[in-house]
Amino acid sequence: MEKRDLPIPQNESERLLHLSSFDIDYTSLNDNLKDLNRLAAKVAGTEISLINLIDAYTQWTVGAHGLDLQQMTREESVCQYTIMSDQAFEVPDLSADERFNKNFYVDDPLSLRYYFGLPLNDNGINIGALCVLDTTLKSLSPEKVELLKIIADEIVNRIKVYHTMEAMQQRLSTADQANKKVAHDIRGPLAGIIGLSEMISQQGNSANLNEVLEFIKMIHTGSRSLLDLADEILSNDEQQRPIRENELNLITLKDKLLQLYLPQATYKNIKLDIAINEQNKHVIFSKQKILQVLGNLISNAVKFTPSQGAINVLMDIITGENENLLDITVTDTGVGIEHSRIQQLLSGQGESTKGTSEEKGYGFGLQLVKHLIDKLGGKLAITSETGKGSKFHVQLPQKRS
Repeated sequence: MEKRDLPIPQNESERLLHLSSFDIDYTSLNDNLKDLNRLAAKVAGTEISLINLIDAYTQWTVGAHGLDLQQMTREESVCQYTIMSDQAFEVPDLSADERFNKNFYVDDPLSLRYYFGLPLNDNGINIGALCVLDTTLKSLSPEKVELLKIIADEIVNRIKVYHTMEAMQQRLSTADQANKKVAHDIRGPLAGIIGLSEMISQQGNSANLNEVLEFIKMIHTGSRSLLDLADEILSNDEQQRPIRENELNLITLKDKLLQLYLPQATYKNIKLDIAINEQNKHVIFSKQKILQVLGNLISNAVKFTPSQGAINVLMDIITGENENLLDITVTDTGVGIEHSRIQQLLSGQGESTKGTSEEKGYGFGLQLVKHLIDKLGGKLAITSETGKGSKFHVQLPQKRS
């Protein structure tokens, strides 16, 4: 089957939005899912089991047993067919199926033959697939298939629990910020009380008003204790405290992006360079949707940049009194975008085109980016010249901790 015939679910836009709502860091789930991976392989009697999530460009393996795999292009994957319906998808022999027999996993050293996949379905939307694979031909009994369905349901439950925990951590972080604001707000009145009590104390000394002095001393002591407590809360240096799971700084964001997307660029012989402003590298900000936005922009740049091209990502934090701005520019030396299509993209529309290596587009990557940036209250600017590359400039507001 040629690349132009690759399968796209009818609800693809809704599917990608639903997947993005989980805001998943694709490097973070393996430890939470490895027991289910082992169980799936045990039930099926196969060498390999994988848990795959499929976004606009990439199949991400977020849980693996028997095979060290992190990602592959969506068009190479078998699971892209599994997410087309709510039924199981089986390939008895990958080497005999023209849709897959030219892909790397069929050749040595993997030499995979058997595939069986079940969609990971949440509220009627397939976000990915649980699959089991083997180097020998197999068949699964109905009883085994039913057990695998139970495991697939539990995988979705685990992902939802993980997302809920992340959301709870975010709310706790917000509460912590609120506490600091309260502490800041009470410092002024407390300082005023202390100043007033000191003045009355001085007057009391001259008037020899012992009872007033004792009363004022109590006010002064209590107010000083409260002021010290407020100072203790405020003195917790936000730049030096440990980064929580739902947070990033420029250093950790750079590391994650290289871990996730350098393999894609290297595979296509493209130089990917990510630079950060060293002066602001420790400023902490929310991880919410950041990897989703940048991941789609970098994957899109890889798709439309030819071999031996370059992609440059520049990241900075613009600090403000009440709000910071995460400032990111993604520049590529790709084929460029026509002005009319830029306007379509900025309006959340636009159709997909083929990449520089004839990669088939699925049509929703940049639409998703625009949607997420709008939801985050950010800004997206695109400049491009046909044949000379494109530049995507993103600014996302971040509340100061």
